[in-house]
Amino acid sequence: MTEFLPGNAITLLENGGDFFPALQEAIDGARKEIFLETYIFENDATGSLIATALRRAAMRGVAVRLLVDGFGGRQFVRTLMPELIPDGVGVMIYRRELRMLALRRHRLRRMHRKLAVIDGAVAFVGGINIVDDLQGGLFERPRFDYAVRVEGPLLGPMLESMHRLWRLVSWARLGRRLHDPLLVLAKTAPAGTVRAAFVTRDNLRRRRDIEDAYLEAIGSARTEVLIACAYFFPGRRFRQALVDAAERGVRVSLLLQGVSDHPMLCHATRALYPFFLGRSIHLFEYHHSHLHAKVAVVDRRWATVGSSNIDPFSLLLAREANVVIDDVGFATELNGSLQRAIASGARELRREDWRRLPTLRRVTSWISYQLVRLAIGVAGYGGKH
Repeated sequence: MTEFLPGNAITLLENGGDFFPALQEAIDGARKEIFLETYIFENDATGSLIATALRRAAMRGVAVRLLVDGFGGRQFVRTLMPELIPDGVGVMIYRRELRMLALRRHRLRRMHRKLAVIDGAVAFVGGINIVDDLQGGLFERPRFDYAVRVEGPLLGPMLESMHRLWRLVSWARLGRRLHDPLLVLAKTAPAGTVRAAFVTRDNLRRRRDIEDAYLEAIGSARTEVLIACAYFFPGRRFRQALVDAAERGVRVSLLLQGVSDHPMLCHATRALYPFFLGRSIHLFEYHHSHLHAKVAVVDRRWATVGSSNIDPFSLLLAREANVVIDDVGFATELNGSLQRAIASGARELRREDWRRLPTLRRVTSWISYQLVRLAIGVAGYGGKH
């Protein structure tokens, strides 16, 4: 069962246009300690902006602890990291990539979280990497994604989780445990009225917490389930939960990528379309820009925002972090944002649309599906997943 904490203030941030100014403002206001985790930290205009803010903080005496994934942050290691360390920014790399060709299970165990805690007082959680919204040049519109700004009791488990991972990576890198206490304790006094939970996934104690939170909400849904997910390749348990909800009269809608930066996984997802369309589940593809969101709303009461996709790489391999929110006001706001995205930038798919696709397109989806399943098998995960 998801453990909710009352008394939080949670602000929805849509796209980098909301997120990066809020993050920079918090960093510039820091006085003692900053924790920041990201999968990608790009050397572009946005990356430079945040890197400069971190550098300023370190130079005025703030302890800055930056953790970047070794795969997503390959360019960061070569470009920005050498500039940050001399100015006092503490930087560590999670599972640094040394050989690019080997395909082993540990290579897929990434740190995919996007988290920040500043002075134990304000936190950010979501799916937005430190990278320009418009990177890639395919669209004039920003990448579609979400984060939340958090104050209140939820700061306790968030700061504890980030501090624990920082110490774990320190120990893995240096071969010994360091006495590295927090400089600021989490400020957990009530700051609002929102009930929320901080839910993580790792390869030890919390392997299924995020998936279980989804399944718990879908299993109790009465009217509506709306999921927006960049990389959607659910296992059997998740697929069956959606089907069961649809069969008991719940409107189940999936907002998925129409244009993908990972074509193979996108084609593999499309191989599942006939299964969903044949079971009264509504499918929408987003074509307005790149959809990178990992959010959901159930019955306009339960909502989640975070880093976890609904695919085997997020649910079975990567370190992820989501906030789960039990609040009508927040869920209604997120639902409204998603409905506007569907109305302005998505196309609904029908069963006949799939049947009319060229044979080559359907064969490509089937082959991609098999290749993704093979990759999961190589990683050591198969069967019902």
